[in-house]
Amino acid sequence: MRVTTLLLFIITTFGLCSFGNAASAHIHSQHNKANSGERTKDGPFSPRGKDHYTRENHQDFDHEAILGSVKETEKFDKLPTEESKRRLGILLTKMDLNNDKYIERNELKAWILRSFSMLSAEESQDRLEDADTDEDGKVSWSEILQDTYGTDPEDLAVDDKLITDDKQTFEAADIDKDGYLDTEEFKAYTHPEETPRMFPLLLRQALDDKDTDKDGFISFQEFIGNKAKAEDKEWLLMEKSKFDYEHDKNGDGRLDSDEVLSWLVPSNEEIASNEVTHLFAASDDDHDNRLSFDEILDHHDTFVGSEATDYGDHLQDIERFTDEL
Repeated sequence: MRVTTLLLFIITTFGLCSFGNAASAHIHSQHNKANSGERTKDGPFSPRGKDHYTRENHQDFDHEAILGSVKETEKFDKLPTEESKRRLGILLTKMDLNNDKYIERNELKAWILRSFSMLSAEESQDRLEDADTDEDGKVSWSEILQDTYGTDPEDLAVDDKLITDDKQTFEAADIDKDGYLDTEEFKAYTHPEETPRMFPLLLRQALDDKDTDKDGFISFQEFIGNKAKAEDKEWLLMEKSKFDYEHDKNGDGRLDSDEVLSWLVPSNEEIASNEVTHLFAASDDDHDNRLSFDEILDHHDTFVGSEATDYGDHLQDIERFTDEL
């Protein structure tokens, strides 16, 4: 009854007035090509593999989680079956930390977390190369503006919220304050949700956007923002349930700094654990809670793909890849 009363109050309130621009376009937009870790429309960064179980080619995420590279995934997918299995066998010896010829859950999780880090580095490096127009190995703010917005920096409005937030992110990532982002700094810019030193900025931007009464917390009304005006009661009930049981961990009816960050920043640990569960369910044929090399190789298509197409020109240098492992 109390929830229904609250929801009726919210519907009435949002029908009569607006909280204003409580959530900036930076939080809700996917405008920024440089920021690979895009935020979803309701605020938090999209977790890696968020569409794993719904997209048509869901195996891509499994393959990337093992190989740690989109490029290597594409190459593995074009190998003949036996060659793909041979190379997967090389990876298994590196994944098997205790050399017992089995992959335990903790070993697979550690490997997947390492792969996530490699994927982020690869994504960031690709973006740096795109933005680095003068090819000096680093990017300036003007290069980012040109690459992200595709316009002359002089023509951009200085008070544009998107640009303001991006400039703050650039400045926070530029740890040596030289006006340029090198490889590591640019990774902090493109993946702030994976860079702990960037968390204070993410928190401040989220509070600036949503904390309309400036009390340092985000209430449920602030959390849902102007979206409530266009949604029905069922949506409000679902959002209230998520707010209460997923985000408001201490149950005080509002999100504090730690809870806001927990909402904003996806947990790679949790995502990796879920991927381990998925891969074990697909491959642990004898249900002994560990994967033998044979079990993984029998299910190699789940782990690295097996399309025997375009063999020859697309063979990657296995030595280069294994040297990075």
